[in-house]
Amino acid sequence: MSARARIRGIALDVDGVLTDGTVAISSSGEESKRFSILDGTAIVWCRMLGYELALVSGRESRATTIRAEELGIREVYQGVRDKAARVAEWADSKGLALEEVLYMGDDHIDLPVFETVGLSVAPAGADPHVRERASHVTARRGGCGAVREAIEWLLEGAGRLDEALAAYRERVTGPEAAE
Repeated sequence: MSARARIRGIALDVDGVLTDGTVAISSSGEESKRFSILDGTAIVWCRMLGYELALVSGRESRATTIRAEELGIREVYQGVRDKAARVAEWADSKGLALEEVLYMGDDHIDLPVFETVGLSVAPAGADPHVRERASHVTARRGGCGAVREAIEWLLEGAGRLDEALAAYRERVTGPEAAE
């Protein structure tokens, strides 16, 4: 069985992975982030296929909480300094071996996780040290469809991309789509 076929859980950093790493703060102190719809669609595919999902961020952000809720991701860990320990605890709580986890991150705080999981992915704009240690590097940058590209790479290698696309099309065009 290939490494991609063994993956059952996906944990994602947020800033620089699901976003371009920019945080906009208004004069009133409101924070905003931009998330890619492409990434969100691919995350929905993974939920439909039964993958466990988690967000693991070094920063606290209401925008992250809101986006996770929109995507149906219940496991959201923010303000995390030891991401490797947090990912290991999450995997254990879901009955996953670390070899069954794909983690996507972009900076030095993510490297300890890369050393423990089955597959590690970095977006194109990640720190050079992170890119060289990743199992896979996307052509797209964080916040610009890098997560979508990583998920397509994962599902293609696991032989599940066609299954995901068919299930998604059925969901979008099926009877419940009108609700």
